[in-house]
Amino acid sequence: MAAPNGMTVDELLALPAAIDLDTANSALGIGRSTGYGLAKAGQYPVAVLRLGNAYRVVTSDLLRLLQVERPTCSAPTTSAVGGAGLCA
Repeated sequence: MAAPNGMTVDELLALPAAIDLDTANSALGIGRSTGYGLAKAGQYPVAVLRLGNAYRVVTSDLLRLLQVERPTCSAPTTSAVGGAGLCA
């Protein structure tokens, strides 16, 4: 299923907890120059973290903006390798 932003919902849900600005730009369907310009001006659509010379975006904020929800499971299971709280 394709999201209206250049990335599929599955791709969005597979993102790590924090992503670089280029990945966030891709998810939002905006170009690199526009994204960096918005970040520098403090006008990016979600909070941007400045870590040294790098910009990072918290994925949960991005998903909230795009109205993409992580699936929940009602009965977490455990795996044979010691994993707990995983959805079956």
